[in-house]
Amino acid sequence: MTITPFTVSVTDAALADLRRRLELTRWPDEVGEGTWEYGMPLKVLRDVVEYWSDRFDWRAAERKLNALPQFTIDMDGRIVHYLHVKGVDQESAPLVLTHGWPGSFVEMYKIIPMLTDPASNGFPGFRSFDVIVPSLPGFGFSQAPVRPGTNSRAVASLWHTLLAELGYSKYFAQGGDIGSSVSTWLARLYPDAVRALHLNFISGGYHPPLTEADRPLSPAESAWLAARARWTEREGGYSHIQATKPQSLAYSLTDSPAGLAAWLLEKFFAWSDGNGALTQRFGIDELLTNVSVYWFSANVAATLRIYEENAREPLRFGSGERISPPLCYAGFPKEIINPPREWVERVFNVARWTEMPIGGHFAALEQPRALAGDIHAAFSAFR
Repeated sequence: MTITPFTVSVTDAALADLRRRLELTRWPDEVGEGTWEYGMPLKVLRDVVEYWSDRFDWRAAERKLNALPQFTIDMDGRIVHYLHVKGVDQESAPLVLTHGWPGSFVEMYKIIPMLTDPASNGFPGFRSFDVIVPSLPGFGFSQAPVRPGTNSRAVASLWHTLLAELGYSKYFAQGGDIGSSVSTWLARLYPDAVRALHLNFISGGYHPPLTEADRPLSPAESAWLAARARWTEREGGYSHIQATKPQSLAYSLTDSPAGLAAWLLEKFFAWSDGNGALTQRFGIDELLTNVSVYWFSANVAATLRIYEENAREPLRFGSGERISPPLCYAGFPKEIINPPREWVERVFNVARWTEMPIGGHFAALEQPRALAGDIHAAFSAFR
């Protein structure tokens, strides 16, 4: 396997093409002006597109990303992009952070220093980690899969191989969104390698056993399943499309940067706890850095397709099956789906359960200090 240092470098021609497409955006009509009921409001997206075209400094964003050590690895013809930031301690424990959709490795830039150099970043008394942040296949600057079958389970096997290639036989795993299912598969497939697991999201595709031999649903579990069904009916259209006909959607998102921004940024608004405005919890530059990475990679179809791949092999467990590595869970109040502890304990060995005071789905970007603190506190017991 060949490891190569990587530098983000977008051509001037690609930047000019992006600006031209933004300037030529065709705008739809709108009802419910100024509300998010039907999706991203027209005025909000117009403002985003104007800023992206006229004021956003991609070169500055590029320099910020390139301040982090990045690499690619050729894994039998599959090119995986990743960050690898060494901790300040001589014996730093490896920690693999896995992002999800509509995020990317960009989500992690705030939290990485808090994990690799805790004493200098407000966490005295905690030991550092070697942090590895791979880009999911087709996301960021990882190569898009060329054949079916790249689901969270397959990604977990890729990550385990990557970590072994970097010299890590035992490691910690953390994730949210798709990163949650990848991290869970790591713990399920490689229990002797995963020291402990930290999640800030439990996948909606997670299916514990519910047979006559298993404990009946508690009132909290029944209420949560009903709430999850209501949420899926009202808010889950994006997931259903991406899990059934991702290719049809990919044409428009690959061709229109305004359309791509609307599809991604509506979720950053809806899934955070900053319901007053899109930029209440996120800076416009960090949001557009993430969207720009999607745009310049030109692999949008692959980022949608992983939903279909995961729908074909969801996280299902047999009666009595358990994941042995300890789970530490951080539940942020505006997360999409926060299951009750007894639901999670059907399969996971829950060692720590933290109800966070504020925050939503994009914890590493939205509440990095809170997430980093919980990771340090959770994993300190297993160092």
